[in-house]
Amino acid sequence: MYKSKKLSNGLEIVTAPLAGAKTVTVLVMAATGSRFEDRQTSGLSHFLEHLFFKGTFKRPTTLAISSDLDRVGGEFNAFTGKEYTGFYVKVEARWLELALDVLSDMLLNSKFAAEEIEREKGVVIEELNMYLDNPLVLIEDLFENCLYGNTPAGRDTIGTKKTILSFNRQSLLDYVNAQYSADKMIVVLAGGFGSSAADLGNKYFGALMKKKYRDKLPTDDRQAGPRLKFHYKKTDQAHLSLGVRTYFSGHQDELTVKLLAITLGGTMSSRLFTELRERRGLAYYVRTHDEPYTDSGYLTTQAGVPIGKLADAIRIILAEYKKLADQPVKAEELNRVKQCLIGRQALRLEASDQVADWYGRQIILAKEQSRPRPVLTPENYYAKIGAVSARDLSRAARKIFINQHLNLAVIGPCKRAEEFEKMLKL
Repeated sequence: MYKSKKLSNGLEIVTAPLAGAKTVTVLVMAATGSRFEDRQTSGLSHFLEHLFFKGTFKRPTTLAISSDLDRVGGEFNAFTGKEYTGFYVKVEARWLELALDVLSDMLLNSKFAAEEIEREKGVVIEELNMYLDNPLVLIEDLFENCLYGNTPAGRDTIGTKKTILSFNRQSLLDYVNAQYSADKMIVVLAGGFGSSAADLGNKYFGALMKKKYRDKLPTDDRQAGPRLKFHYKKTDQAHLSLGVRTYFSGHQDELTVKLLAITLGGTMSSRLFTELRERRGLAYYVRTHDEPYTDSGYLTTQAGVPIGKLADAIRIILAEYKKLADQPVKAEELNRVKQCLIGRQALRLEASDQVADWYGRQIILAKEQSRPRPVLTPENYYAKIGAVSARDLSRAARKIFINQHLNLAVIGPCKRAEEFEKMLKL
């Protein structure tokens, strides 16, 4: 069972012991990401994530930081999303204090040397180029841009080449001194550790301070009609993402939408995988997933199809959306989908890093929401899945699969987007 305590500086320390675990994961999360940026600073959260690894006063170089963790076989990385940023170290359990020491050193004592900032601009621009050359990644950003437009929610997390090149040491310091506020951060310890582990949080992170935290702007989630976003690119297949608006994280139907996504395209036996790939031979990859943010959400199906068969793929996806709204899911299929979701989560939660992630993401998102929301244990989560009925799926499907909330993003050598606009009807 997880436990939580707050330090005097407002920092929340979460401990989640895992019986029999030989590893421990330390995850530090901050309630900030690309949705907290304006147009001029787009990509700053992600760029800063990189700079935390570039040297502290105690460990002056990237090599010094990585060597301390490499010598014990540790795994370490970081990630930036639209609503949070995270840093983690996973090590053999006896090296817990080393993990805490390295992470706290990075987050409290980074130098942000000017020469490292200039050097890292080239690295991040190449990361951006990699994403631009990968349609499977680019299609997700294009779909969110279709949904949210030129707003923080609709812009790419990594920023643009122009904004990346504009960053300087002062912009980084200003961001850290606002957004890395102790009361808007958490430290999660998960895995094999003793009963005094929580006390180490104060030892290593007690110096964090409350800052003048700036909240994100709310998302405009209104939509009066179908939207399209086409990105012309000379590719050998058309990559599409066709979806709808759904619900925010913590909404009563959040799990219902997740079950709808699995039913449609979450497994190799799902409806759209079977229809698009197995029966029609139109795609190699087919997947449907949902994304709940703190104040909005969506469900979308992605696939790579022959350029000349794009219209056929769109019709098939829309037909399956309509079918879910019109016809109740049979008990056998619903039970199979529920067990799939439960089984996948159970497999993940055998690892300390996934346990840390499980609690960390729930708690950090709750810090950004004004509405109270309980932290779900795995057992709570499994019980909520079990309580979802076929009637719930039908009700949610009828609400979300509607014409005015349809959104289509496409990457490929397609020049006439308007011809597909007429197709966006359920």
